[in-house]
Amino acid sequence: MKIAVLGGDGFCGWPTALHLSDIGNDVLIVDNGSRRRIDDELGAYSLTPIRTLDERVAAWKEITGKEIRTFDIDIAQDYDALREFLATEKPDAVVHFAEQRSAPYSMTNSTHKRYTVDNNVNATHNLLVAIVENDQDIHVVHLGTMGVYGYGTAGMTIPEGYLNITVKTEGKEIQQEILYPTHPGSVYHMTKVLDQTLFAYYAKNDELRITDLHQGIIWGTHTPQTERDERLINRFDYDGDYGTVLNRFLMQAALGYPLTVHGTGGQTRAFIHVRDMVRCIQLAIENPPARGDRVKIFNQMTETHRVRDLAQLVSRITGAEVQMVPNPRKESAENELKVTNENFLKLGLEPTTLSEGLLHEVENTAKKYAHRADLDKIPARSLWTKHQHAGEPTLKDK
Repeated sequence: MKIAVLGGDGFCGWPTALHLSDIGNDVLIVDNGSRRRIDDELGAYSLTPIRTLDERVAAWKEITGKEIRTFDIDIAQDYDALREFLATEKPDAVVHFAEQRSAPYSMTNSTHKRYTVDNNVNATHNLLVAIVENDQDIHVVHLGTMGVYGYGTAGMTIPEGYLNITVKTEGKEIQQEILYPTHPGSVYHMTKVLDQTLFAYYAKNDELRITDLHQGIIWGTHTPQTERDERLINRFDYDGDYGTVLNRFLMQAALGYPLTVHGTGGQTRAFIHVRDMVRCIQLAIENPPARGDRVKIFNQMTETHRVRDLAQLVSRITGAEVQMVPNPRKESAENELKVTNENFLKLGLEPTTLSEGLLHEVENTAKKYAHRADLDKIPARSLWTKHQHAGEPTLKDK
C-alpha cells in the first residue's frame, strides 16, 4: 500500500512513518519543517538530538534497504502543490498529522492563536478539497484528540465519537445519533473540533472515506524502529509548551528538578504509549470505512490517570520531589474521565500500560541527554487568560 504521512517529521509522524515502512508499505513523507522552525522560535529544542529529515530517511534506507521519499509542501498554504502531489503519487491512504499540536502554544498570544487556526483548519480543508477535485478515492486517517470531548466530568463513559439521544417533541420521542458534544479547552482543541465538522460534511456530501482518531496524551520514547540507530531517534519535548505531562515528569526526575503539578493535580487524562499509537494507525489504515459511510471515529487511548497520581508514582520510583504550582490553564480543578476504546481492542490492540520498566526507560533516555536540557524552558508559562499564573516551581540553591 502507498501511504502518505503528512507531518511525517514530527513527534507522532516520524515513528508512524518508520512503522508503516517497516511492515512493507511504500511510505511518503510530506513535511515543511514547521515544527523545527517553532523550536527555533521558542529556543526550546528536543532533548534527544534529532537529525535532519534527509539524514533520517538516509539512515533508514541504509539500515533497512527501504526508501521513504520526502516532499517539502506547506499543505495549509500551497494548495496547488498538495493537489499535484496527490494526483501524481496516487496514495491509497493519507495519514494527517500536519497540524500545530500544542494547546499551550496555541494560547500564548494572538499570533499563535491565529497561526494555529489558519494552519490546522486550512491544512485539513485543503486536503479534503484536493481529494474531491482530483476525484480520488483516498482513505484519510486523521490524528485528532481526546480534548474535543472536554476535560470536565461527563458523568458517563464517553463513547467513540457518536452519542445516541432521545428528543421529546410534539408528544413524540425521536431517536437520533449525533456527534458527541464538544467542549474544546484551547484554541488548538477548537481546531480539532472544526476538523471533525469538516470530516462529517465531506463524508456525507462527497462520500470521502475518513477515520478520525481521538488520541490521548502520548508517553514513552522509543518504538522498535526508532531504537535501531541513534540517527532514527524520535524527538523528546520537555518544554512547557510541547512537552507531554508524563514524559515531562520523568525528565524532571532525571534532572533532579521538582515534578511540577499544576493546580491540585486533579486533572484526569487519557494516555497511550507511542508504540501503541503507531499500531493504532496501522489498524485504522487496515480497517477503513466504506465509501458513503459516516466518519469512523476511534478513541485512541489505553488508560486514564489523575495527574497527581502520576506524579506520586514517578516520585516513588525515582525519589523526585513533587511541587504543586499554579495552573496556567483555565480548566476544572478536578475531573473524572471514563472513556471506551472498544473499537481498537476488537481489532486486536494489546495495550501497553504503565509499568516501572517503561517509566525507567523514559527516565534513562532523559538522563542520557540531560546535558542538552535548558532548565529555563521547563516551566509552563503560556497562560489561558490574564487571570492564570505560570507554573513556576521553587528551586533550591545547590
